[in-house]
Amino acid sequence: MRYILDTHILIWWSFDPSRLSRTHTAALAKAEQSGEHLAISAITLREIAAVIARGRIESTVALDQLLSGIESHPLLDVIPLTAQIAAESVRLGADAPRDPADQIIMATARCHGLTLITADDAIRASVGIKLL
Repeated sequence: MRYILDTHILIWWSFDPSRLSRTHTAALAKAEQSGEHLAISAITLREIAAVIARGRIESTVALDQLLSGIESHPLLDVIPLTAQIAAESVRLGADAPRDPADQIIMATARCHGLTLITADDAIRASVGIKLL
């Protein structure tokens, strides 16, 4: 496992792959073809629940079933929030996004030595994290 997906990347990959960049599409396709596991932060499950609850994404399955499906996806590993990640999330520096979920995702990537796949400009402007 070498990649962690930002929430919107997971959503686009699942619901609207045409929104992914060529680079992101290629990396995800390569992971799928090789059976390489991809990571998500546990906070991503909460962010997806909120997006669906607000009606920003429509799902044909119940929320609980959708989240369970993500959690049990054979190529996705859900990384829980730990004390180390929580501490790292407040050490990201002044240029880090103010969104706590973004901070947790970034800290998860940093603590696990993973490259974060994101299109988020605020995250991309940060330093000290490997990005794709």
